[in-house]
Amino acid sequence: MNKEEKKQELAARAAWMYYVAGLTQQDIATALGLSRQVAQRLISSAREMGMVTVNISHPVTRCMELAANLQEKYALSLCRVVPSAGLENEAIQQMLAVEGADVMAKFIANDSPQVFGIGSGKTLRAIIDALPWLERPQHQCVSMIGAIARDDSGTRYDVPLKMAEKMQGKYFFIPAPLYADSPEDKTMWCQHQLYQRVAERALNADITFLGIGEVGLGCPLNAEGFITDEQVKALEQQHVAGEMLGHFFNHQGVRLEGELDTRLTSVPLCSQTPRNVYGFAGGAKKYAAIRAALTGQWVNGLVTDEDTAVKLLAEK
Repeated sequence: MNKEEKKQELAARAAWMYYVAGLTQQDIATALGLSRQVAQRLISSAREMGMVTVNISHPVTRCMELAANLQEKYALSLCRVVPSAGLENEAIQQMLAVEGADVMAKFIANDSPQVFGIGSGKTLRAIIDALPWLERPQHQCVSMIGAIARDDSGTRYDVPLKMAEKMQGKYFFIPAPLYADSPEDKTMWCQHQLYQRVAERALNADITFLGIGEVGLGCPLNAEGFITDEQVKALEQQHVAGEMLGHFFNHQGVRLEGELDTRLTSVPLCSQTPRNVYGFAGGAKKYAAIRAALTGQWVNGLVTDEDTAVKLLAEK
């Protein structure tokens, strides 16, 4: 890589940090090990070189290489990696939102009718917020997860509805709590004709977009009231690594069966998935979950961050 290419790489990285993550020039200087004046010039250069339009048109080459290597290592059909070296988690999440929205927008732009299976969570909600408004009423969004908590409240992250609004398409939701009160109660919910019609639609979705969640005290499922502190501790004793749609798996990507599993009403997922399932996750606290999801082949597409990609590729 010559001097000019290195300058473009730095300018592209600085542009991501400034325009997407919202970092100050001093924050960027600190993250890149440069002076504030140099950081300021890099941001100006990015604009002058035409990198900055509605999105950042010059990708970071290292991130592209990491994505290609991850795609080969884990046999993924799609992989994207956003810059994250030296960044805090909040900035990484903002970058994931923009890159995730770009991935989704390419599928939404398809003129032929598509069915999108959608999970829930903060990352997916941020991605949908970053999506442009696209007039695609021929598409459908189907929820993959029950959104009723233990106290009968609904989740604050009703992602499928928001996505349907952005596309002006139809929205289908799972009419059930995430976890039923008992196995018998689960059977009652899941045998309802409405549930079965929606679940069948979700299982036959053209593509499914899901978050990959960490599991521990204070994790989203715990904080939102879907699982108790005692249930979290029980899962930790089983060496839980992560979850998707309330399906828990260990560090080898093997599903953990237990009391919660017998009451889960989400649309079924499985390891070594034959479906088009794209996962969106990044940041240090989600590394174990991402690694396990890839190891167990719960996803065949991934949007993640640079530091996570480097660690994944270092694993044997």
